Amino acid sequence: MPPEPAPLAGATWPELTDRRPLVLLPLGSCEQHGPHLPLDTDAAVAGAVAERSAARLADADDTPDVLVAPVQPYGASGEHEGFAGTVSLGQAALELLVVELGRSLLRWAGRLLVVNGHGGNVEALSRAVALLRYEGRDAAWWPCVPSGSDAHAGRAETSMMLRLRPAAVRTGRAAAGPTDPIERLLPRLRASSVRAVSPSGVLGDPAGAHAAEGERLLAGMAERLAADADGWHVGEDGRLGGRAAQPARAVREATR
Repeated sequence: MPPEPAPLAGATWPELTDRRPLVLLPLGSCEQHGPHLPLDTDAAVAGAVAERSAARLADADDTPDVLVAPVQPYGASGEHEGFAGTVSLGQAALELLVVELGRSLLRWAGRLLVVNGHGGNVEALSRAVALLRYEGRDAAWWPCVPSGSDAHAGRAETSMMLRLRPAAVRTGRAAAGPTDPIERLLPRLRASSVRAVSPSGVLGDPAGAHAAEGERLLAGMAERLAADADGWHVGEDGRLGGRAAQPARAVREATR
């Protein structure tokens, strides 16, 4: 039987010899999340979704070999650099980072799945994964986007952090920002920055957030991620998900 999913960082090299695991790499950011959420919100969510989905895969019959890599806490967050605390790698550096991590990791692992917690990473992530796949490496990425989520530091992210790290949420400082759909905000965001659109950094309304909703959102994403990993259909942009293009056993065969 394959070993249960475990943190990659806790393994020793002999324990990984002759294995071809699926490695989940959570990718977050260090950026402002309004006056009430911590800077590592995206990293915390991505890490939790990766761990929960790995546990679901391990609990299934005929389980694949799954490892969860340490969270990569920095991403491309240039749109948030108008706020203190934001630390951004930039698009070019993030792309190179993912490429080199993939090249190194896939020398011994069977598959790499980057679990992305920050929308600003998508451009660099898509290019990096496309290059890895062009080079013959089996990599993909998957977005942590809760169903019905608002744009940034609103009810969804506040609820998830109330579930994951309630002590880190400054509930008394929470306030609404612009609540327009992200499609309407994007032109202004691209032309200026988040700060020009929302002085607080919030895009949405955290009112009504609660831990029970956060649990529901996290569980839903973990379930979808586990199902997509089991099907392993990778789109042209490297994104994992959608209809299954391979048998459900494909991920198990590749990670034995």
